[in-house]
Amino acid sequence: MMEKLLPPAVAVAEAFGDPPEARPLPAEEAVVSQAVDKRRREFATARWCARRAMAELGVPPGPILPGERGAPQWPDGVVGSMTHCDGYRAAAVARAGEVRSIGIDAEPDAPLPKGVFETIALPEEQLRTVPGVHADRLLFSAKESVYKAWFPLTRRWLDFDEADIVLRPDGTFSARILAATRPGEGIPPDGFAGRWTTASGLLMTAIVVM
Repeated sequence: MMEKLLPPAVAVAEAFGDPPEARPLPAEEAVVSQAVDKRRREFATARWCARRAMAELGVPPGPILPGERGAPQWPDGVVGSMTHCDGYRAAAVARAGEVRSIGIDAEPDAPLPKGVFETIALPEEQLRTVPGVHADRLLFSAKESVYKAWFPLTRRWLDFDEADIVLRPDGTFSARILAATRPGEGIPPDGFAGRWTTASGLLMTAIVVM
C-alpha cells in the first residue's frame, strides 16, 4: 500500500505481521536485547523490510542501527525511512543521487488518545477536517513524516508546532516549516509536499524530497 504514495525511484517493502524470517542481525540484536518482545519484533521486522527494499536497489544487506535521535543509519549512498504500528511495518529506500530524503509513517485509522490532538496541532490545524478519516490521527502521521524527512537534511529537532500542515481530501498534503532554516540544508522554500492514503484500517503518509 505504501508504494502508491511514492515515486518509482523509491523501493518499498512492507509486512502485515512479524514473519519468522524477520530476525535482527547480530549488531541489531545487541541494540534491542533488553527491550520488551513487542519492541524487539517491530524493530526486527522494520529492518527486515528495509533490507528487502535495499535489495531492489542492488544494495547488499547489512545492519541498520539507530543513530542520532534514533534515526536509522543507512548505508552510504542510501536514504530511507521506516515505520511500524500494530499489524504493519514498512521501509522505503532510494539512492542518494536520486532522492535527498524520505519520510513515511503509518498509523491506525482511529482517534488519537484524549488530549493528544491539542498538544500536536496548531490552533489553525485544529479547525481543519478531512471527511471520511480520523483527521487528528492523519495530522499526527503527516507530522511524523515531516520530521523523518526533515531530520536527515538538518540534523536538528523539529517540534510538532514548527510545521503547519494542510491535509486535502484528494490524498495530498503540504507542510509549511515554521522553524528557521539554514543555508545548505536544502529545505524546499515552500515546505514539504506529501501524499496520504487509507486502507485496511491504516492511515499512511509519505514525503519524498528530490
